[in-house]
Amino acid sequence: MSKLFVVGLGPGEASQLTGAARAALEQADLLCGYTTYIQLTRAVCPDTPTLSTPMTKEIQRCRMALDAASEGKTVVMVCSGDAGVYGMAGPILQLAPEYPGVDIEVIPGVTAALSGAAVLGAPLANDFCVISLSDLLTPWPVIERRLDAAAKGDFSICLYNPASRRRTGHLRRACDILLGTRRPDTVCGWVKNIGREGQQSRVLTLAELREETLDMFTTVFIGADSTQVIDGRMVTPRGYEAKQ
Repeated sequence: MSKLFVVGLGPGEASQLTGAARAALEQADLLCGYTTYIQLTRAVCPDTPTLSTPMTKEIQRCRMALDAASEGKTVVMVCSGDAGVYGMAGPILQLAPEYPGVDIEVIPGVTAALSGAAVLGAPLANDFCVISLSDLLTPWPVIERRLDAAAKGDFSICLYNPASRRRTGHLRRACDILLGTRRPDTVCGWVKNIGREGQQSRVLTLAELREETLDMFTTVFIGADSTQVIDGRMVTPRGYEAKQ
């Protein structure tokens, strides 16, 4: 049967690939993906042929991968982080009924919420949620409702896509919503270029986060009421100490 792997590359460095992701890449006759993500595979498979599309051409990219797999090639669709978290696993599986002869296997990767949290400390050690601030596919009023609900529920919150050249004010708007419930001194943090050259991070307050200028390569973390700074690290207690 024809084979299509949908692979999460994690942060991007070869050392942070899962064993299953590396094995899938090494089997590939063809790699498909956004151009930037294709480049992240070159340390493992420098000579494998590729098909790529720019941003906003995701469905076209998925059809290209499925078409190639249906012709008998072993195809790997690559995504950054995890393929099922804002990645291509969803649209590939939505199109799958049109390609009954293609065997599809989703290979997980380390998503930015987890790899970024590890850089900052342990901000997600208790209940948390992940929200994207990109309104290209999700209307902004829906994003606002989700931010408000997460804040009122006292979740630790991880924000993907906090800003872009077009969406320069979304992070500030998100912080204003959160400040309706959270204290201005709520512990927050951000990590840029997680696991890649030029990685940067900062622990700061929610009031300070509101004034930051960030980009699409940055992942943002807003602590719960219980989140603390311990030796410069962002830590959300799980509550084990209460058992003692």
